[in-house]
Amino acid sequence: MRKLKCAVIGTGYLGKFHAQKYASLPDCELVAVVDINEAAAKEVAEQYGATALTDYQSLLGKVDAVSIVVPTTLHHKVSRDFLNAGAHVLVEKPITVTVAEADELIAIAKEKNLILQVGHLERFNPAVLGLDKEEKPLFIESHRLSPFNPRANDVSVVLDLMIHDIDIILALVDSEVERIDASGTAVLTQGTDIANARLLFKNGCVANVTASRISMKMERKMRMFRPSSYVSVDFQNRILTKHRTGKGEMFPGIPEIETEESVFESGDALLEEIKHFVNCIHTGDNPLVSGEAGKRALETAIAITRLLGDK
Repeated sequence: MRKLKCAVIGTGYLGKFHAQKYASLPDCELVAVVDINEAAAKEVAEQYGATALTDYQSLLGKVDAVSIVVPTTLHHKVSRDFLNAGAHVLVEKPITVTVAEADELIAIAKEKNLILQVGHLERFNPAVLGLDKEEKPLFIESHRLSPFNPRANDVSVVLDLMIHDIDIILALVDSEVERIDASGTAVLTQGTDIANARLLFKNGCVANVTASRISMKMERKMRMFRPSSYVSVDFQNRILTKHRTGKGEMFPGIPEIETEESVFESGDALLEEIKHFVNCIHTGDNPLVSGEAGKRALETAIAITRLLGDK
């Protein structure tokens, strides 16, 4: 199998890890890393034997696949340029700034028969991968709390943190959103720093989603109630706990509760995400987080931010 010529656009905090993963894969050749900060590009390139560039335009038509890890405002332009040049694209979340931009990328990828994958990393958390998705949830509650970090404050907490849970919830429920209620406030930045949204789906499921980037602790948990089970996912510690109704009774007429806990070894979700992207390129399979999935998460996140008064 021919090695894929790959490149990473953006060598910031996350981009350098993308470069590391491509460099480790036997069926990939990391040919270049790009950053407007020449020193940053050179530092990463020297680590992995790649070429350092400051302008991605010179790579158009010369690579098979790219990871785009630049500010969200540039996702559309850079992704569009590479798709038009015939390269498969893994773009970090959120897919774009607007739904119209996402639609354009999806259309180009479809027309050119290219893979467009969106970097919703939590989908590759082993606790999420271990979750059986046959039984649809009736009620979901999620909390994604983080101490303040100045790294991603160009967007609200909804597009920074909550969108991870929105993406997972939309995939699990698999129904259209009928109504959204939301509240939140700015504390340390100009955008919303803590927010809560209530999503009502057409199939009757309700999801209560909370995200904060001003908490004193780190917590990433989701709980869901299903017709015959209650499931808890601890993303941070990779613990999946299932409580199911058993055949016996704990009280007359009340079924007993059986509990099963799975603790997953520390995995590398980013490596799994990139390996999945590469595999989809080879096989033509649809990615787990397609452009359409990224668009749905973005659309819902935008609706929430509008209710919060964010731009």
